[in-house]
Amino acid sequence: MKDAGALKVALVARAMDEGFSKVGICAPDAVPEAAVRLAAWLAEGRHGQMGWMESRAEWRGSAAVLWPEARSVVMLAEVYTPQADPLEVLSQPERGAVSVYAQGKDYHDLVKRRLKRVGRWLIDQGGGKIKVFVDTAPVMEKPLAQAAGLGWQGKHTNLLARDLGSWFFLAAIFTTIELPRDVAEVTHCGSCTACLDICPTDAFPAPYHLDARRCISYLTIEHKGPVDEELRRLMGNRIYGCDDCLAVCPWNKFAVAAQDLGYQPRVGALELAELAALDDAAFRARFAGSPVKRIGRDRFVRNVLYAIGNSGMLALVPVAASVLDDPDPAVADAAAWALSQLGGGLRLKG
Repeated sequence: MKDAGALKVALVARAMDEGFSKVGICAPDAVPEAAVRLAAWLAEGRHGQMGWMESRAEWRGSAAVLWPEARSVVMLAEVYTPQADPLEVLSQPERGAVSVYAQGKDYHDLVKRRLKRVGRWLIDQGGGKIKVFVDTAPVMEKPLAQAAGLGWQGKHTNLLARDLGSWFFLAAIFTTIELPRDVAEVTHCGSCTACLDICPTDAFPAPYHLDARRCISYLTIEHKGPVDEELRRLMGNRIYGCDDCLAVCPWNKFAVAAQDLGYQPRVGALELAELAALDDAAFRARFAGSPVKRIGRDRFVRNVLYAIGNSGMLALVPVAASVLDDPDPAVADAAAWALSQLGGGLRLKG
């Protein structure tokens, strides 16, 4: 077994060889304030329908509570930087905008595959036990990543870095091995408010505070049932996620290109008319291997119909009318709303 310092150096080199872009290490109890902030956020109801955040709040609030045996948390960043401006599609009302991270293969699969290889290497070299996480467990990745020096949580609450920009995923290896810690990063946002100013739904009550109930990413992915009409009108043609606050960050001038070809777009700007016609089987086939698949056909088509309602395109009236009798109440409601926005509802009924 290498000494801890040498093991860390070798671990970072191994992770970079595997395709990760940055590595940092912190203690499991490095962010004691995270639990308090999470509790306050939950108490205000800003998590919306994400009940799983409340039910696992104790674990989520502290890595030391999640796995008491852990002695070090290895945080890793993997970039998925887009090649084109993700905001361009917002001016194409006949198409649906899908968040950059969901345009390629499912990042869970891509990241976890290499993360497990790094984890196995760490066990071989240093012994001990590990647990690996990629956005599917009650882990506060962003505060831990800041404590590990990868970057800082910006005013939009997402992590960004001076050498990576905004476009990267986070992964974690919890280990029973004691490893040297990195210096926590501090904020470098200064007086900039670009991310707050661009938000279509005013989802940020204050800098560094997010109300998920107004966030388009939450509304299109996590929210079940109809979306409030006030917010539907602000969603534009965003049908899965929203990249606005990430895309305008000035630190993106330092963003580096994605290394894994799996992040190349397979799902780009899609025709709303085609998407509204998808049944469950066609939806599953169309988005196989994509993060989009997880929300299911009904929620996805609901989002598409909101985009149709916001499009101002009368040519899409028959498309919305074709799903007025959809078995899913939220889809049928969205179709009726789209028709009302396009002025086609009364004409079809008369």
